[in-house]
Amino acid sequence: MPKKVFSIFFICFLIIASVFVPISASAYEVTSFEITAQAGMLVSLDTGEVLWEKNADQKMYPASITKIMTAIIMVESDIWNPEGKVTLTKAALDKTLGTGLAVSLMNEGEEFTQLDLLYMVLLSSFGDCAYLAADVYGGSLEGFVDMMNDKAQELGLNGTHYSNPVGLHEEETYTTARDTYKLCVYAKQYDVINEITSKSRYKIVTTKGTTKTLSTTNFLLDRSTNYFYQYATGFKTGFTNAAGRCLVSTATKETRGKTYNYMCILLKCPNNPNIKRYEFTESRELYKWAFNNFSFKEIAKSNEPVCEIPVEMSLETDFLPLYFKKPFISVLPNEADDSTIVIKTHFKNKTATAPIKKGDVLGYADVMYAEKVIGKVDLIANDDVKVSGLLQFWELVKGIFTSEYMKAVYLIIGLVVVGFILVMIKLNWPRKRKKMKYIPYKEKDFKNNEN
Repeated sequence: MPKKVFSIFFICFLIIASVFVPISASAYEVTSFEITAQAGMLVSLDTGEVLWEKNADQKMYPASITKIMTAIIMVESDIWNPEGKVTLTKAALDKTLGTGLAVSLMNEGEEFTQLDLLYMVLLSSFGDCAYLAADVYGGSLEGFVDMMNDKAQELGLNGTHYSNPVGLHEEETYTTARDTYKLCVYAKQYDVINEITSKSRYKIVTTKGTTKTLSTTNFLLDRSTNYFYQYATGFKTGFTNAAGRCLVSTATKETRGKTYNYMCILLKCPNNPNIKRYEFTESRELYKWAFNNFSFKEIAKSNEPVCEIPVEMSLETDFLPLYFKKPFISVLPNEADDSTIVIKTHFKNKTATAPIKKGDVLGYADVMYAEKVIGKVDLIANDDVKVSGLLQFWELVKGIFTSEYMKAVYLIIGLVVVGFILVMIKLNWPRKRKKMKYIPYKEKDFKNNEN
């Protein structure tokens, strides 16, 4: 149960991070070397910022990188017990026949710990062990694949689908570089996965006395290869003819007095093992480029005002300073300075209305570099602002007299007044006098009348 609670918490963290942390907001052009991978990303694990990306949302085949999800399902299972025993079955062995998958070369009936099984799945990428894990933790291959796809949906991996737990090429097993990044960040919450993916060798002893030394497939970690990189810390390889050479790796280096952590994802590098393994050389070059050319920049501190917002309903102040909710630190090119960084503020409303409490979120700020948004940070009030009783009373009175009800009353009164005026005008309008017909008369007729 605690595992499930922690899983839900971490998913919430990923959702929040996707809103407030720009995992695809910033990407810089690499010009000093060629990258042959068909898709990939280089991401700061400290800030979530993307330093480089190529076709990050394009549908790709993951090959054995699929086993990262297999490992997650294993360690989140209710029956996960590192010291518990599992037995290699004929069914698991048979599923690998004719597939070309790397296998453990152990016999049916060999018994080892669940931790050993996880090592064989992640470190040496054995296909028979992945199929065994599906039967043990999913009850069946189909049941385990359903669990994988359910987890993908839960993590918001909208460009990902699985049809097997090993990465064997099938049209219905696919992912994207961006989904792979999200998946690996989630997997890194488990110390056991971090520990396994960081090792170059591991020895197991079965209950039948078979001793086997496992070797990593990630040559960045292997001192015996020409691809060893001293700052590499993990993570997982993959290969099929259709997927090409794939690598998810991590690296950590302390430079300029600070520690930097990166994840590099390269999918479908060329498969020319007799020439060179591009997935390792190009990952190494990307890390060198990041370590040499980027550094942390504190854009704004949480104790320094960013902007001001007009305040209403208060006699204390007309404007309130707003602050970043937390310090904003970004990984930017070394040459970046204050003149190249722009903070664009957005308020929830044009004005803030008292009462206001310290910590109230009143807007957010876009942090921009080279005309690209590299982050979003909430803007908060750093002080309380009390409401004015006088202004509050005035607003109440004004509200009453400007309410819809009063507008209707005003309309009725207006209509009555207009009607009264019209009636009065009608009553007092002068009536037309009847015209008298004029009949001319003669003077003699007048005289006759007198007589």
